Amino acid sequence: MTHDEIIEMAIENTINGLNFNQEGLVRFAHLVAAKEQDRCCAIVFAQCESDNVAQRTVDVIRGKA
Repeated sequence: MTHDEIIEMAIENTINGLNFNQEGLVRFAHLVAAKEQDRCCAIVFAQCESDNVAQRTVDVIRGKA
C-alpha cells in the first residue's frame, strides 16, 4: 500500500468510529493487513496459469490451508 492509501484508510476509519487507542491501532493494523492480502491474492490470480494453483496459493496467503 502507498503512504497515501494508508492515510486515507486511517481518516476513513477514524470518521467511522475507529479510535486510535491500543485496541483501535490493532484493528487498523488488521485492516491494512487484509488490504495487502487482497492485493497479493489479486496478483496471484493474475499471474498463475491455473486457477487451481492460484486458489491453493491464495488459501495459503489467507491462512486457510
